[in-house]
Amino acid sequence: MVPARTCRAGDRGTTTDPAAGGPGGFVHPALLYRGPEEYLTGVGDFVRAALAADEPVLVAVPGPRLGPLREVLGSGGAGVEFTDMARLGRNPGRILAALREFAERHEGRAARIVGEPVWAGRTPAEVREAVRHEALVNTAFAGRDATVLCAYEVAALSPGVLADARRTHPALIEGGRVRPSPGYTDPSVVGGDCDTPLPEPGPGAVGLDYARGDLARVREFAGAWAGASSLAAGRRGDLLLAVAEAAANSLAHGGGRGTLRLWRAPGGGGVVAEIRDGGRLADPLAGRRRPPLASTDGGRGLWMIHQLCDLVEVRSTSSGLTVRLHMADV
Repeated sequence: MVPARTCRAGDRGTTTDPAAGGPGGFVHPALLYRGPEEYLTGVGDFVRAALAADEPVLVAVPGPRLGPLREVLGSGGAGVEFTDMARLGRNPGRILAALREFAERHEGRAARIVGEPVWAGRTPAEVREAVRHEALVNTAFAGRDATVLCAYEVAALSPGVLADARRTHPALIEGGRVRPSPGYTDPSVVGGDCDTPLPEPGPGAVGLDYARGDLARVREFAGAWAGASSLAAGRRGDLLLAVAEAAANSLAHGGGRGTLRLWRAPGGGGVVAEIRDGGRLADPLAGRRRPPLASTDGGRGLWMIHQLCDLVEVRSTSSGLTVRLHMADV
């Protein structure tokens, strides 16, 4: 049986006794599983332990995993909230807000969550943002009475992805055994390692420099370009709204000016929009948690961008801020 609490996040940059979990502590183990039986046993026992303790459970895993989990849980699974991670986490930047909102709906109770943010077929850019998500989980849930169990399919994932799982989780569960992760690393270090330079677009990219008073021109420029793209009308509308939000953030928080670039994704798989300005992103959780209604610090726009786009890449450096928005054709 997978222990309900296997580790405590503790101080950043340290690992602790996997049995040290308790009330008021956040627990974040990685289940490194080999095959369906190990997966169903590990996740199933975790969920059953939570239900026996009358604790709320969210299971967010790729769609094909949901049916077998429901089957193994049987009638007991009626008390579980299930969601398809392939939809929720298509953009990894959306996941954290959903997990936090689940925990907040059950304030005062120990929330139990199963997540699987990385699976075979993820692009390198998606994996990088999923790794950033996993690191930020430790920051976002620090001090909360919650357990987030993250599953990784050993045979289907690269050694690099598994190494990152060991860096972002204070404890590991392998073969039914629990141990501290010797590779666990300060979340800020992991997040910084995700900030690799973004590749330059190929031929065909178009650009527009803008300043205060130019927001309508940004919308017109992006709208004309998107109208000639392969995006369906609804997708075009989402892209234009995201671009407008990003440009408005530039004008309000990025020095009052910026540059928009647009290009078709390699292989014809949708489009990419990029906004660069002189701003900084001081809060690593910005855009990954739902901001309060009265928010005026720019977090609301970035949160909306994450909800609209299929992938959002953010790079904050000493020279400024880059926000790259990906929108698939479907």
